[in-house]
Amino acid sequence: MRVGVVGLGMGLHLATWCARLGIDVAVVCDRDPAALARAAEALPRARRVSDWRDLLEEGLDGVVLANDFDAHAPLAIAFLEHGVHVLSETAACADAAEGRRLVEAAERSSATYSLAENYVLHPHVRLIREALPEIGRITHIEADYLHSMSPEGIGGLIADPDHWRGRIASTAYCTHSLSPILALTGARPVQVTAFSADTSTPRQASVMAVRLSTGALALTRNGFLSGEPDSHWSWVSVRGERGLAESVRAQGDRAWSVRVRTEGWTHADGGVREEERVPRP
Repeated sequence: MRVGVVGLGMGLHLATWCARLGIDVAVVCDRDPAALARAAEALPRARRVSDWRDLLEEGLDGVVLANDFDAHAPLAIAFLEHGVHVLSETAACADAAEGRRLVEAAERSSATYSLAENYVLHPHVRLIREALPEIGRITHIEADYLHSMSPEGIGGLIADPDHWRGRIASTAYCTHSLSPILALTGARPVQVTAFSADTSTPRQASVMAVRLSTGALALTRNGFLSGEPDSHWSWVSVRGERGLAESVRAQGDRAWSVRVRTEGWTHADGGVREEERVPRP
């Protein structure tokens, strides 16, 4: 399998792993000469280019997009139209209209489009998945992806128009909260209502209410809000017909643990069952 990689920050890490897995990294691309020089050391056999359009004529099987968050969709659409499989390293779309165009291109293409989402495999999400048979059909689910940072730290990330965080709406970066929800429920969003958490700083955080195809309601909080644990920035809570499974709000390794509760009326002895479960090493 021959692949190309666009964007050599995180992309160089992914390209290196592709090579370790036996995938032929045929060409790498970045506008920064220093990034291309680093790639030459790590992947000396890969052709190096500065314009992603050069990859369209390489006869590639697939491409990994690891360029700026808000610049994936046009590239993805172009590669899909050329029959090249696409893996986006992050959420690809800056707005809903761009998302629709990408979905339409994927549906037309003979190739596939994939989104890399690591939060669906985090330890607390795995523990919650294992507990789902105990708590029954999901009726309500919540997930947070929040960073607790100083105003100066936040400003350094979202106030710079030359960085993608300074260009996108707070509602656009919702994957680390919404993806675990979709993975746990097996659902698709059918209706979305989204708000900035604070109109005085609209890029800082957002809240979304999502009606799922299963009928359940999902709530997400995304961005920068104070008071969150400093371990992995993720919290997930699932309410089923018979109980609850939610990650523990705590610092350090305990933030990977999950509290599971099943109601007394679901047991012959009428007793509530509740325990904190710790992920395997």
